[in-house]
Amino acid sequence: MAVNKKIPMRKCVGCGEMKPKKELIRILRTEEEFLVDVTGKKNGRGAYLCPCKACFDLSVKSHGLERSFKQEIPQEVYEKLAKEMERIG
Repeated sequence: MAVNKKIPMRKCVGCGEMKPKKELIRILRTEEEFLVDVTGKKNGRGAYLCPCKACFDLSVKSHGLERSFKQEIPQEVYEKLAKEMERIG
């Protein structure tokens, strides 16, 4: 008898779709900075994005990350996150 394991689902702040956690990239806010958490295990407040550029652009346009973190995000941070996502993707 096979046991079905529960797959954790998360919502992309860009497109708004629910997807398995392992398919998404975690954007992390620590006390000092914002960064891309590839492992998904670092401490801090996280938001999830699909690994495509379209979702990242949509989250910037709709202020999805700002809404998720409940604070304004400077343009430099968006540029840094875009470079890191390109490197990963």
